[in-house]
Amino acid sequence: MPGRVFLSRPLAEIAAIFDADLALEEPGPQLDIEPGNMVPVLHKAQEMQLVEMRWGIVPVGRVDARGRPVLKTIINARSETVFEKTAYEGTLTCTLPVDGWYEWTGETRRKTRWRITADDEALLFFAAIYDVWQAPSGLKVVSCATLTREPNDDVRDYHHRMPVLLDQEDALSWIEGDRSLASKPPPVHLSVTEAGF
Repeated sequence: MPGRVFLSRPLAEIAAIFDADLALEEPGPQLDIEPGNMVPVLHKAQEMQLVEMRWGIVPVGRVDARGRPVLKTIINARSETVFEKTAYEGTLTCTLPVDGWYEWTGETRRKTRWRITADDEALLFFAAIYDVWQAPSGLKVVSCATLTREPNDDVRDYHHRMPVLLDQEDALSWIEGDRSLASKPPPVHLSVTEAGF
């Protein structure tokens, strides 16, 4: 289940794959992207765009027992149930392109950090959802959450969940709204190596 991701290739290269409008500045290599950070996301408005969104969605439909909005952000949503939950009503589909993600194993304070990539180092496309949350002050925040699934054999020893991975063709179909792809098996074999930091 991705809690940290990394992306080092130029955003212009990613935008060119989908003939997308690059609507953000090139940040350079991002080797440790955390929840709450801005991430590059492919989505379709009138046309395909590569934009920034905050990683961590505020589920618009969630309220507490008093009817007040729940402001806790969610970075990952279970693909098996995400579209059945009222908290995610009205969300739209998007894709988070990354070079890979990190997982940790071991005891507290002695954890080993693992770097997970496609075994051929190809770009990975995470299935994601996004929404626009409006604060009482009027501030609008566009945020996203990645979808997770049961892990495959490549990563089962490192975490009990993994991102929903799409190939390039399916990433485009997902962005266009094909939600059935959330249950499709991962299209690539993954490589796990110990991260050096």
